Amino acid sequence: MVMREAIAISERRACQLVGLSRTVLHYDPKAQPENEQLKARLVQLAGERRRFGYRRLHALVRREGVQANHKRIYRLYSDAGLSVRRRKRRHGVAVERQALEHPAGPNQVWSMDFVSDALANGRRIKVLTIVDDFSKEAIDLAVDFGISGHYVTRVLDQAARFRGYPKAIRTDQGPEFTGKALDQWACQHGVQLKLIQAGKPTQNAFIESFNGRLRDELLNETLFSSLSHARAVLAVWRADYNGSRPHSQLGWQTPAEFASTFNPRRALALRNLKSSAPSPAVPPAQQGKPNPGNELKTG
Repeated sequence: MVMREAIAISERRACQLVGLSRTVLHYDPKAQPENEQLKARLVQLAGERRRFGYRRLHALVRREGVQANHKRIYRLYSDAGLSVRRRKRRHGVAVERQALEHPAGPNQVWSMDFVSDALANGRRIKVLTIVDDFSKEAIDLAVDFGISGHYVTRVLDQAARFRGYPKAIRTDQGPEFTGKALDQWACQHGVQLKLIQAGKPTQNAFIESFNGRLRDELLNETLFSSLSHARAVLAVWRADYNGSRPHSQLGWQTPAEFASTFNPRRALALRNLKSSAPSPAVPPAQQGKPNPGNELKTG
């Protein structure tokens, strides 16, 4: 001890002066192999899913059969230096918060929006995101250089072949959503269009939250070399989001698991999804620095 080196004093007296137990002074921590194995697994998962925090990683290892509480996971997570760096938030106009009515079941209300990104050569691409507000499932992620109102209706018809048509769809007031094409499609299929007020994205909070996860976990982490590459990576991410990624608002179930409890046929589809789901990891060669043109655009 530094005190004993400077002053001739006994160990007992030195511990009394600084308020330290002699048992603690001589305690030699022993390495626990199970903790080292769990830490290694957390490092591996964090490498595959770089924007996952310790709570979501805890849900993943718990699904693998690991019995550990969140405090132990957080300690190992912190010791390994896995804390996710927070991105700077964009400052926008403050709008009035408005509570959303939560649907009572799947396929009642879908939400749609657009996310803008760019390829490695700088050419802009547009991603149409569609989410089921109840089950949080990513219904489709359609990407192209340009998406018109007719394009939107074709994507919705394709999704309806497997899921059926929703009772309502919530969108902003973008030209693709307020044109004749979508209005006629909705009238033909008995779908109600719910338009939010201009400048109030919080009224479409479910899709805004999903878009934030999409950008944070994929778009800001990946540099797309071509349109076909973007489509392939988005398809892999969507399958992983629906079938493997635990969702906090669903009791840490995946969206597909949660939806399967309301439809027996969806349970069979979930088993097929798990057996054929591609690996969620993006090859290191396809990952790049965050694209400087990656700003979020709605509608």
